[in-house]
Amino acid sequence: MAETNGDEKMTKVERSKDADGENFPVGSCLIPPPLRKHVAAFYDYARTADDIADSPILSSDEKIEKLKVIEDVLTGIRLPDAETLCADKLRESLKETGVTAEHALDLLKAFRMDAVGQTYNTWTDLMTYCRWSAGSVGRFMLDLHGENPTAYWPSDAVCAALQLNNHLQDCKDDFLTRNRVYLPADWMKEEGVSPDALTAERETPALRRVFDRMTAGIDGLLVEGSSLPMIIRSRGLRMEVCVIFRLAQKLVRRLKKNDLLTRKVELTKPDWLFAGARGIFDGITRKKISCLNKRDLSEKK
Repeated sequence: MAETNGDEKMTKVERSKDADGENFPVGSCLIPPPLRKHVAAFYDYARTADDIADSPILSSDEKIEKLKVIEDVLTGIRLPDAETLCADKLRESLKETGVTAEHALDLLKAFRMDAVGQTYNTWTDLMTYCRWSAGSVGRFMLDLHGENPTAYWPSDAVCAALQLNNHLQDCKDDFLTRNRVYLPADWMKEEGVSPDALTAERETPALRRVFDRMTAGIDGLLVEGSSLPMIIRSRGLRMEVCVIFRLAQKLVRRLKKNDLLTRKVELTKPDWLFAGARGIFDGITRKKISCLNKRDLSEKK
């Protein structure tokens, strides 16, 4: 392993939040105890890299440089410092579990896109971003539990749905604070909407139509991923996936019904309790998750 240059000094990025502040459970009690430390190591690595990409005090070039340092530590060609110790810990975790580093490296592709302010011209472009970001986390979890790679495809769909839910929740703040737009540019162009529409106090009908296309896309992704519980063998992971799936369903329904510019749409404590109970039941029964409930059916009539 190469030594770091002692003369290098870069601004250390502060941690924005921990696992308890995330929208969905991270390494919950449903995960087998021996694996939780490895989930925590991956989360710590991902959160550090994400905070670098989101930093308001770093330039794009500085963000790219810091992400390269993290990659070098993860691949063992550089010694860690206080900020990149997370990558060294993940490296040791991967050696212990035998999980490939590919997923952690793929994750950095998404953060590099964030660092340079990537524009997503089409839905396909956005799906590529989701594959590198949320999809990499899902694939890591599957490999950690020794699941069959055939689960990658429905996992990618569920993870993309989670990612897009979060982007819709934060669409106004993302644009105002980071100048980022996670909406397909061609959809916005078709509706005659510019990114500046995200700064308004209320949605315009045209912007709402773009949001509606996004929520329809999320519904489609959840349908694609609904078979995931049937594939996963680990009961604990299966239950956690089902809980997350139910939370995603609840959130996308809220996103459909609320003005996303007036206030941030969030899940409530009862939402978590209901999704937890129903998700655990789904996980135990190990069946394809229904993507339509009675409310959905009544809305379609």
